[in-house]
Amino acid sequence: MTEPKLPYRFFDVRVLRTERIGTALIRVTLGGDGLGDLVTDGRDQRFKLFLPQPGQDAPLLPEPLDEGWYARWRAQDPAERAVMRTYTFRTLHRLPDGTTELDVDFVQHGDTAHSGPASLWSRTARPGDRAAILAPVVENNGGADYQPPAGTDWTLITADESALPAVAGILAWLPPGMPAHVWIEVPHQDDIQPLPTAADARVTWLIRDKDTPITDAVRTATLPKGTPYAWIAGEAGTVRTLRRHLVNDRGIDRKAITFTGYWRRGKTEEQLLDELA
Repeated sequence: MTEPKLPYRFFDVRVLRTERIGTALIRVTLGGDGLGDLVTDGRDQRFKLFLPQPGQDAPLLPEPLDEGWYARWRAQDPAERAVMRTYTFRTLHRLPDGTTELDVDFVQHGDTAHSGPASLWSRTARPGDRAAILAPVVENNGGADYQPPAGTDWTLITADESALPAVAGILAWLPPGMPAHVWIEVPHQDDIQPLPTAADARVTWLIRDKDTPITDAVRTATLPKGTPYAWIAGEAGTVRTLRRHLVNDRGIDRKAITFTGYWRRGKTEEQLLDELA
C-alpha cells in the first residue's frame, strides 16, 4: 500500500542575509533549492526550523521523513540532534528569476547571557550558514490556527513580539473591511513595524514597562457589538489571563477563541518538551 503523502517536507536552506529590524527583532532571509515548492495558507502559517549544534556544518535531521520523524528526533543524542524551534512565515518572496526567499523574524532578549540557541544563531548567522526547515508543500496543511468561523462579525487579536509575524500574516489575509481590534505589546518603540491590511483594523501598540499592560488595555477596551472571533498569542501566562477575561468577563464563546502560548516565562522550549514527554 502506498504511504499517504505528508503535507510537509524537509528543505535544506542557507542564510542569504540578516537585518536588524528593531531592538528586539532580527530578520533572517533564507534561500535554497526547492523552496519554490513551499506553500503557505497565510495567516499564522507555522513551520519547524532545525539548526546545527556547535561544531556541526549542518543540522542532523531525523530522516527519513514519515509519521515517526518526531519520535526519531527525540531519540537522538541531545548533544548531536538538531535544535528544533517552531516559527511563523513572515514573508515568502517569489522572485522574478524563479527563486524563492523566506523571511523569518527572531526575537532578541535583552539578557543575551540567557538567550536561547535560535536567538543566538540569528545574531551570529552569516551568509552561507546552513539550516533546515520542515515546511508545508500543500494547501490546507493544518499549519494555520487562525480560523474564524462563518458568521464572524469582527476579530480581536492580541500578541507580543514573538507573535508579530503571525499578526502580520493574519492582517494581510483578512478580507477588506473586516473590523479588527488588535493589541500588540513590544519591548521598544523601534520594534513597531508597518502591518499592511485591507481590513478595518484598529491597531494599538504598547511599549512594555512604559504603557498600560496588554491585559489591562484589553480589559478596559470598548469592544464592538456582534459575533467576535479572538486570536491570542504570546507569553503563556498572559495568554491564559486574557482568555479567562474574554470568556468570564466578556462572555465570548470559548469555542470562538484560539489561544497559543508561544513561550513561557522562565522556561526554554527543551524544558517545555520534557514536560510533555
